[in-house]
Amino acid sequence: MKIVTLSRKASLYSTRRLVEAGEARGHEMPVIDYLRCYMNITSRRPLVLYGGQQVDGVDAVIPRVGATYTFYGLAVVRQFEMMGVFSANESQGISRSRDKLRAMQLLSRAGVGLPITGYAHSTKDVDGVIDIVGGAPLVIKLLEGTQGIGVVLAETRKAAQSVIEAFRGLDANILLQEFIRESGGADIRAFVVGDEVVAAMKRQAEPGEFRSNLHRGGTGSGVELTDDEREVALLAAQTVGLNIAGVDLLRSNRGPLVIEVNSSPGLEGIEKASGIDVADKIITFIEANASSGASRDHISF
Repeated sequence: MKIVTLSRKASLYSTRRLVEAGEARGHEMPVIDYLRCYMNITSRRPLVLYGGQQVDGVDAVIPRVGATYTFYGLAVVRQFEMMGVFSANESQGISRSRDKLRAMQLLSRAGVGLPITGYAHSTKDVDGVIDIVGGAPLVIKLLEGTQGIGVVLAETRKAAQSVIEAFRGLDANILLQEFIRESGGADIRAFVVGDEVVAAMKRQAEPGEFRSNLHRGGTGSGVELTDDEREVALLAAQTVGLNIAGVDLLRSNRGPLVIEVNSSPGLEGIEKASGIDVADKIITFIEANASSGASRDHISF
């Protein structure tokens, strides 16, 4: 098979591992910078071109689209889909996951456990939305933030009001969420491939920090998931419409709560913490599904 990885750099750990895993299984594994692709949107004959050459003979693509370039990256993924190419993650699912508010609304409708979450536009409604999430302490999140950037813990109501007013003064969209104190600065990353959670790790924040992201200094270690945690992770990925997802969970007194569904989860931390060859699991999934080219996405919202 010819499996194209859509990535800005071939040297990135996740991209490199996918190429290694695919080549080890006998596949052709080119890496294409999606920002250098351009498209011929012709009736009945959509094309993707790269370096002046038509990209053809592709059986599947693996989108590794960064949050900064979501709009253009998704346009490229959609173009491949229009050409009948199987995408490991479909454009619609990626789009939903990047819109944190939309993802939360979908998860809420599906009955997935979530921290109590509030959203408002006007600063005149600050007190009301703070009350929705149970008051301080509370977590304030930029909708466009990634890797823990734009996530603030407000210890008091006054602090929350100040942060919210500052963000809204910049016309930034934010979510407010209850602070799950019992999680102890740790979360769980469950890595979903198809209909299976193939690996998991516990991420622990460094002392004095509540964000457990590895990019923020958190540490990762292998963890055994409960049956409930596996079910919630699978339901979350399927609800958003992703075949491959990093589902982030908090362990709370009322069960596992989903805080994010990531459509382009990194492989380095999860592979090292779990000892599992996640890249090989992804290639195996593509082998089993690319030939049918069937879409799993039936969510209209």
